[in-house]
Amino acid sequence: MSMKFEEIDVNSHALSWVGKIHYDFGFITQSAFKKNGLDLTKEEWSVLKRLHVNDGQRMNDMAFITHRDKVSMMRVVNSMVKKEYIIRRPDELDKRVNRIFLTAYGKEVIEKVLPIMYQLIPEVQESLSIEEQEVLINALKKVKARMAAIAEEQGLI
Repeated sequence: MSMKFEEIDVNSHALSWVGKIHYDFGFITQSAFKKNGLDLTKEEWSVLKRLHVNDGQRMNDMAFITHRDKVSMMRVVNSMVKKEYIIRRPDELDKRVNRIFLTAYGKEVIEKVLPIMYQLIPEVQESLSIEEQEVLINALKKVKARMAAIAEEQGLI
């Protein structure tokens, strides 16, 4: 017995718009980095900003936090090591585990990127009132919580 699925108009459901916004913001971010002379991808920025908050994270934890599989995380890390943004060091207690640390140059890059992001984010959101931003954030939090529940219920995480 086959299940019948209703066709979805991709322009009429919220998740499609979340995806479009995510893609467009990534493109704008990448373009802003390039315009400001930064050799940095949006994926690398995602790693840098997390290390800025908590330096010395395990590579596997970083893959989980940034929603990447281990292989793609390894590619991003290798690129960042080559660019001298980060270094890898074995964990002091478990030599099989690599930890990732910012270099002095990586910290300089963060200091160059932060003003770009502090300008870009409000610019992107300026078409929404404060109230609209709060409603949107609360709605997205509900969707995220529901997705986490579905993933847990279905054994996906």
